[in-house]
Amino acid sequence: MSRHVHNGRSEAAKVIVVIADLTAVILGLWILFVLLDANRANDLVSWVQAAAGWLAGWSHDLFTMDTDWVRTVLNYGLPAVLYVLVGHALAGRLRRA
Repeated sequence: MSRHVHNGRSEAAKVIVVIADLTAVILGLWILFVLLDANRANDLVSWVQAAAGWLAGWSHDLFTMDTDWVRTVLNYGLPAVLYVLVGHALAGRLRRA
């Protein structure tokens, strides 16, 4: 295999890892903001809430615990973990191909 193809796959794998990690950071920030009762009128908090809501849209109300903080950790933490696991697995597979 040519070095150019190998480097291209390596670069694509890096992009996948960065995207996966950034999604997890955004979801983790939202969990942190909820746990620390951040001011939702703040622009940063509002942006993170909107982004996290979009990224975890498929898992909204997957868990319906009575305690708000537990529900938030589960409903946003699960997607964060899955994005990291899937992203890193895809990147590893791409590097080996």
